[in-house]
Amino acid sequence: MFFGTSLTAGLGLLRTEDTYVAQVEELAAEAGLPIVAVNAGVSGETSAGGVRRMDWVLEEPLDVLVLELGANDGLRGQNPRAMADNLTAIIADTRSRHPEARILLAGMEAPPNLGSGYTEAFRQVFVDVATDGNAVLIPFLLNGVAGDPDLNRDDGIHPNPEGHRIMAETVWGYLEPVIQGLRRGSGREDRP
Repeated sequence: MFFGTSLTAGLGLLRTEDTYVAQVEELAAEAGLPIVAVNAGVSGETSAGGVRRMDWVLEEPLDVLVLELGANDGLRGQNPRAMADNLTAIIADTRSRHPEARILLAGMEAPPNLGSGYTEAFRQVFVDVATDGNAVLIPFLLNGVAGDPDLNRDDGIHPNPEGHRIMAETVWGYLEPVIQGLRRGSGREDRP
């Protein structure tokens, strides 16, 4: 289950096959580790909105949750501590309803115009929440994509299909060991 914002939903893409979520599913099949990737991305979603929406998402069976929330919190300059509380609540709720589920948390960066103090506090939220919630941290979902006009739509925020392909490769680098661990039934994943 990929739970997130417009980055997960694929805002502006003409085909759902171009989303990083669909492309992760392709990478998994190519690796001989087929998965069913459910895209639960909603454009404009904040971490607070994610808390409110989590109930219906958790009604679905899931083995792995890839949690991608926070980009809109950063764009709106919202309090990083509140974002941390929301992400922590989502992880706790997931663990209470799906105790065996593995969780990956996709890190995000705040816009630099909010100042270095905010930017660092924002970045640290993902590290702390992943550590405290025993989740695998994907340090920056948009690594290699953010700020590159060739990989983003004209808005400069939302990746184009090529940008989504890079995002898929980034996510798969962290997700593959988790899937391998689940397939082996080891009860733990190999951390990248």
